[in-house]
Amino acid sequence: MTNRTNLFRRPFVNTGMMVLLMLGFCRGASYARQSAPAKTQSVSHDPAEPPENSPHPKISPRPAGAIARASVNEKTMREIIHEQVSCGTRLTLSSWTDPKRGIGCGRDFITARFDEIAKASAGKLEIVVDKFESKSERTGPNPVHLENVYGILKGSDPDLEKNIFIVVGDFDSRPSNVMDPEADAPGADDDSSGVAVVLESARLLSKAAAAGHGGRATVLFGALSGEEQGLLGAYRLLEWTKEQGYTVGAMMDNDIVGADPAPGGPHRVRVFSENGTIEDSDGPQRELARAIEEINGRSAIRMIFRLDRYGRGGDHYPFSKAGLPAVRFTEPLEDYHHQHQTPRTENGIEYGDYEKFLNFAFMGNVARDNAEVLRQLALAPAPPMTVRLTGAVTPDAKVSWAADDDRERAGFEILWRETTEARWSVFDFAEKPGQTVLKDVSTDNHYFAVRSVGKNGARSIAVISEAERRAPPTPSAAPKQ
Repeated sequence: MTNRTNLFRRPFVNTGMMVLLMLGFCRGASYARQSAPAKTQSVSHDPAEPPENSPHPKISPRPAGAIARASVNEKTMREIIHEQVSCGTRLTLSSWTDPKRGIGCGRDFITARFDEIAKASAGKLEIVVDKFESKSERTGPNPVHLENVYGILKGSDPDLEKNIFIVVGDFDSRPSNVMDPEADAPGADDDSSGVAVVLESARLLSKAAAAGHGGRATVLFGALSGEEQGLLGAYRLLEWTKEQGYTVGAMMDNDIVGADPAPGGPHRVRVFSENGTIEDSDGPQRELARAIEEINGRSAIRMIFRLDRYGRGGDHYPFSKAGLPAVRFTEPLEDYHHQHQTPRTENGIEYGDYEKFLNFAFMGNVARDNAEVLRQLALAPAPPMTVRLTGAVTPDAKVSWAADDDRERAGFEILWRETTEARWSVFDFAEKPGQTVLKDVSTDNHYFAVRSVGKNGARSIAVISEAERRAPPTPSAAPKQ
């Protein structure tokens, strides 16, 4: 008995000591991260870059007038979702003409909500119903009728009104069989939640515009169809922006943003962004995600460095693959019993995408986060152009860029980060486009970017610098003997 007691006691003591050591190590690592210079984000023993006399730029505050969380109307969002669910199904293949059942029922509720917002906007919000035909393997052999609904808040600056910032949700739903237009498909979370976020964002920003606080650029609020049949509405929206002569400054897809059942909520919303092609990792998609997190804070946004969830797709996909700044908002952890399921109960499990599974406090947070990003980006100057990095095989990095004239622009922030760091820090500030020399900063150890800063404090999406590439010499064919 004594021997057995000792055998159990020793592992317990050793385990306790290991736990204490691990806790001490974690505290030490945390302290190192907090005390490390913000510009390098380094916790290892590396040479300082630059070794001395580093710039200390003044960081201007973000624009005043941030959207307050209390201004979000959760009651209206709940009503919007209830209206959509009341249509029974909103499968793209269902009826477009029945006022009480089918996708046309959902469209009618959405246009009515947009009209209500437009009336309160002092004529600022324009409503467009975009009718088109498309087909995929999920529509059958022939093209089918589809409609998207857009609310357009025109920018106040003639030089920027053709820059457009887009937020969308899709109003179609689906049962287990994506080709069955008769089965019920309530689609409360997928994706009436996204539609509610879009409409609430439209209300908040239209109200601000009516009060004289609109953006310089244009904002589009979209309710798209055909998502479950192959992203058909999103492909059409991309085509429509080109037809209208717009330059897409950002595209944010809200798809499945209504549930947050895990204890301790509301939790952060996930923002998915695709790897870019610059430096094998970066691009406008990732820079939009970084801007969203910086505007709303790390306590609100969980960046996921991946195009989308495994085996899934969303309306940001066509825009992202076109090389445009496009991301997807999605709830923290999905419950697949309540997605893409015909309502039923099997083996004691309730299937179906019902309103009762939603978390409106979480959804309200998502609406506020979207609206604030749109507000700030629409207030910002246009991003810089042709951002280049030179200085290879020299001690100094040299970042250059171009930009059109803008009397509302204060200047440009030159950004840098370690190649393993996820977020930018401000290295310096320049009032005019041109070249900035980063004295004694290696081109090899960091990534660099530039963003425009308005006199109002609004920042554009950052544009990462592209380096000149020189291929190493390769073997030449040996002369024939």
